[in-house]
Amino acid sequence: MEPTNTKPYYAAGIAAFVIWGFIPFPLKALADYPSGQILFFRVALSVGLLLTISLLFRRKNLLLTLAEVRASKPKEIRKFLLYTFLGGSLLTINWLAFIYVINHINIQTGSFSYLLCPILTAVLGFALLKEELRANQWVAIGLSALSCVLIGTGELTSLLFSLLIALSYAFYLITQRILKVYDKIVLLTLQLLLSLLFIAPFYGQLKGGATVELDTHFFLMTGILSALFTVLPLFLNLYALKELTSGTIGILMYINPILNFVVAFLYFNEETTVVKVVAYALIFISVIIYNINLKGRKKTGAGMVIPPVGTTAVVK
Repeated sequence: MEPTNTKPYYAAGIAAFVIWGFIPFPLKALADYPSGQILFFRVALSVGLLLTISLLFRRKNLLLTLAEVRASKPKEIRKFLLYTFLGGSLLTINWLAFIYVINHINIQTGSFSYLLCPILTAVLGFALLKEELRANQWVAIGLSALSCVLIGTGELTSLLFSLLIALSYAFYLITQRILKVYDKIVLLTLQLLLSLLFIAPFYGQLKGGATVELDTHFFLMTGILSALFTVLPLFLNLYALKELTSGTIGILMYINPILNFVVAFLYFNEETTVVKVVAYALIFISVIIYNINLKGRKKTGAGMVIPPVGTTAVVK
């Protein structure tokens, strides 16, 4: 059998994270609107797109997944329902916090959270799923903890938001590992549908006292956010995962926060401090140390990084 040409899969994986690297642009364009209102329409439009895609192009996968659930034992059905609900809830928290941070704190805080996320996922995998960690990975975790201490000594609020974003997504990934036998697109569609059903009754609270009119600009930007920065990169990730290992995708994932930092400093002219620079450098070094001997990892170990969109692969 001829070896598979992996170039298209690498291109798809890189493209997905490059797209997510520029997500501050549509979010900043919506900065005048409440974060909850942006979240509502991002979820609603994403659900509409995913349902259209599932019903028109992936109907077989949808029906197969539903049949698989119905044929399962009651215990498995309860597990499916519980972790699907948790997944939708965690994505809602993650997206709301990320939108708020980008528009009301700074892009650096959002980027820092996604640098932390894979290592926090590994810690949770060790604690909850009994996945093994190598010595160099524990060193990386220690450096990450030190970087958090440095950030916390300067701006506690920024640190707490970074941890909220990183932990909500890390827990989301844990729930998806438990549901790894099911179709990822079907799961994401169900999770976002649950998210929409959960937040819709609270739209008034999410909107707050905002009086800004929902004009063409708003719907254009939220449409771009949903289609170009949620659904499209999700499909690119799933395509890449057909041939690339999750570890390789995990390495490519760091394109995203690095581009976020570049955008923050060069385009939005954000400023930083020496302490923050040291903290960011430490987390970047910890990422390199954590991924040493990547090829030697066990595919099911904690070193496996399943990317974040927003995705069971990656969702932001």
